[in-house]
Amino acid sequence: MAELLFVTNPWQISSRLRVTVLRLFGAQIGPGVIFRPRTRVRFPWKLVVGADTWIGEGVWIHNQDQVVIEHDVVISQESFLTTGSHRHRSDMGLVTRPILIEAGTWVTSRCMILGGVTIGRSSLIEPMTVVQQNVPCNTVLGSDRSAYVTRPRFRQQQA
Repeated sequence: MAELLFVTNPWQISSRLRVTVLRLFGAQIGPGVIFRPRTRVRFPWKLVVGADTWIGEGVWIHNQDQVVIEHDVVISQESFLTTGSHRHRSDMGLVTRPILIEAGTWVTSRCMILGGVTIGRSSLIEPMTVVQQNVPCNTVLGSDRSAYVTRPRFRQQQA
């Protein structure tokens, strides 16, 4: 109920109120942190956010394990951080691994950060990138999202 009213609420309620509610549920959040509307945090007690960090609108932190976001970080709109997966080759048991995003990093819009990843200090993750391995400090990471034709949708008919 608290998440629905104060954290994920799309109306422009105060970021301070969002931060206060997250802290009440165990999140460790430094001063000057902004949480924009429609953010989601699965387990606040497994979240650490450093000072002067900005969490954009629609960011989802699905933190079944620890998520640490250091100071002066930007996580842009609709990015997704998830620490959980499943043992898909055996029993589908839950597997969790933490995420660390170091100081000065910018995760641009609609990125996906997977568990077990450390994003090094002052890195930039380009839009719509899936991060599934560690990123060195001062690195720009992107993925090739260029559109190209692979094949026709329908076979041409002989006239």
